[in-house]
Amino acid sequence: MRSVHIAIIGAGFSGLGMAIRLKQASIDDFVLVERADDIGGTWRDNSYPGCAVDVQSHLYSYSFAPNPDWSQVYAPNTEIWDYIKRVSAEHDVNRHVLLNTELRGGTWDDAAARWRLSTSNGDIAARFVVSAMGPLSNPSIPDIPGLDRFTGTVFHSARWDHDHDLTGERVGVIGTGSSAAQFVPEIQPRVGRLTLFQRTPHWTFPRMNRRITGLERAAYRRSPALQRLVRARQYYYRELIGTLLQRPRIVEAVARLRLRTQVRDRELRAKLTPDYRIGCKRVIVTDDFHPALTRPNVDVVAEKITEVTPDGVLTSDGVEYELDTLILGTGFEVMPVADPLRGRDGDTLTERWRDGRSAYLGTTVAEFPNYFMLVGPNTATGHTSVLLYAEPQIEYVTQAIQHAARHDVAAVEVRQEAQDVYNADVRARLRDTVWLTGGCDSWYLDEPSGSSVLWPGHTGRFQRALARFDHENYVLRRAQDDVAEP
Repeated sequence: MRSVHIAIIGAGFSGLGMAIRLKQASIDDFVLVERADDIGGTWRDNSYPGCAVDVQSHLYSYSFAPNPDWSQVYAPNTEIWDYIKRVSAEHDVNRHVLLNTELRGGTWDDAAARWRLSTSNGDIAARFVVSAMGPLSNPSIPDIPGLDRFTGTVFHSARWDHDHDLTGERVGVIGTGSSAAQFVPEIQPRVGRLTLFQRTPHWTFPRMNRRITGLERAAYRRSPALQRLVRARQYYYRELIGTLLQRPRIVEAVARLRLRTQVRDRELRAKLTPDYRIGCKRVIVTDDFHPALTRPNVDVVAEKITEVTPDGVLTSDGVEYELDTLILGTGFEVMPVADPLRGRDGDTLTERWRDGRSAYLGTTVAEFPNYFMLVGPNTATGHTSVLLYAEPQIEYVTQAIQHAARHDVAAVEVRQEAQDVYNADVRARLRDTVWLTGGCDSWYLDEPSGSSVLWPGHTGRFQRALARFDHENYVLRRAQDDVAEP
């Protein structure tokens, strides 16, 4: 059995950021357990046409590693993946990555105060575990009768079949979320006919993407402070959007006017107009999705799909749409509890969260000593970069590990009462938000607790909450089983 101080599960943006921060803190005894054959997470997996970040590139990057060479305001996926790999190599974390290694299980050894992990490449004993598996890492396959009987080509957008030529084909797309909004305008000009099966219409927000000039990039290289200033401007712009989405009437009026300008056909515009408040679902940042749906070779079908036939899709009005290819733009399983670890009480997180997901600061869970998660419950955002939440968590986890080392603490476990008080406050602040009152059925919501997905408020409040490891809210146990209160 391999023994390490820290095991990080997942080598995407968050996991690699955790590894880099440990390096900066002169902590070198760790591994990253990665099930795929390369690092990069979602930016390795998603390569569909038009795939790009929907937050400005300067904001969607590590604060400690600005990239002066972004080619566009919203960088394409290949640039982001290259950035992740470059920064990881520069900080010498790649040698810690165990590729093609899947976590299969694990238990907490209370006597030894260590996690015993089982992986596809052997067992690992670790003092601390940091789960960085990502909230949107497993594709969601819709439960539609007959999907397995379709005789044409079918694939999920996150598993794009680049060997399959769509030119001239009859292509069906299920879903109208962020991924579909990016790839539909890209494939529409070359397919013969595109039929978009819309489950729910979405509000959209201007993207205003453009190429970053060579002069700008040269200025960023010469003056990093200038790039930090641009990042700060983008940060406050996004925070303003977050504020406006909680007071949605004005923003919604602008969105309606924008839709009217982009879609002149009244019948089509009626199909594309949501019946819920803007912000209730994730707002899609796009300039070309709705215009693409007005093209002569595109049909938008709002009727419910009843089944997939061998030749196409049958809808509730009895119409069968014959297709050559079916693309599932149906998103991801939200916050999958993919790590099958069992805590001190023997339960997995799935079992512990059967009545709703909850964690302290979205980072630690009672009965799971020495276990931390990045981008856990109530850390998602509907308006800005997820890294603004992940980085404070990374710093908090680093401080906790350093605190344990300084005070000879073997086990760190959040107190249940602290977790309960924290989550009661989060739920209270969520109660009057547009996410719960906007009249939509969204992946933001998970009954019965309302939402364990989103953070209710500005990023600054979250960052301040995690600025210091608050050891007073934890049970700290030394190796001899006595409770330490340093």
